Amino acid sequence: MLAAIAHNPALGLALLFGLGLLVGSFLNVVILRLPPRLEWAWRQEAREILAQPEVYEPKPPGLAVEASHCPSCGHKLRIWENVPLLSFVFLRGKCSACKTAISWQYPAVELITGILFAVCFWRFGVSMELGFALVFTAALVALSGIDLRTTLLPDHIVLPLLWLGLLASLITLFVDPVSAILGASVGYLSLRSVTKLFKLITGKDGMGAGDFKLLAVIGAWCGVKAILPVVLLSSFVGAIIGGIWLATAGKHRDTQIPFGQYLAIAGWLQFIAGVDFLGLYLAWAAGG
Repeated sequence: MLAAIAHNPALGLALLFGLGLLVGSFLNVVILRLPPRLEWAWRQEAREILAQPEVYEPKPPGLAVEASHCPSCGHKLRIWENVPLLSFVFLRGKCSACKTAISWQYPAVELITGILFAVCFWRFGVSMELGFALVFTAALVALSGIDLRTTLLPDHIVLPLLWLGLLASLITLFVDPVSAILGASVGYLSLRSVTKLFKLITGKDGMGAGDFKLLAVIGAWCGVKAILPVVLLSSFVGAIIGGIWLATAGKHRDTQIPFGQYLAIAGWLQFIAGVDFLGLYLAWAAGG
């Protein structure tokens, strides 16, 4: 099977696109269910630490046990209603029971994940790198969705992804161990330092700790030379998209905008390109 895929790129692209749709369907569950689950656990821990009386609070749905259902009426989805991308089309974007509009997040996440998985196959082919790349990609999609909805970047996803990137460097899968360790360190400390300085000057909070950790993850996977290009690209993309959103939504310019998805976009592009943009620029500058 792997040999057939390796010799038939079109087949490989189609299969990875289909796999991405399936994974994207699960990522929607992660995006919607993980934050409430974590917040529930945090409240339980806070009551215990503060020695507050116990309060009964039903545990939110888990990621894999509870069946998918309509968030409006509770209608449990049948198999044909849970087919990635196609079900949204067949149902015309509405719940079959209560006719409430289905969020565009569902097909968007599925389609984006499918496209990104296909790009990963195009970039790495049938290889060990492909397996790691798919995990990295899926995690970034989930983190982007969660950050966009809640401004959270959960350690439950970020930290395992960081360790996986460092472990991959031990066999120099993408970068060597020195570059990965330096990338993680510089990524975290650079954003943290800038944010601390920003608060000292303005008295306002800039980025959250999750953004520091996410840049550390990108540094572990892409190496220390990727940090500056990723920061510049994410800032550029964030300024454009964020500015458009503030203008169209009528928000004040001081409104906080989640930055994690922009880091994820820039980090994934750097990861796929695999180009030392900083080195190319320095070489160009020296030659000029």
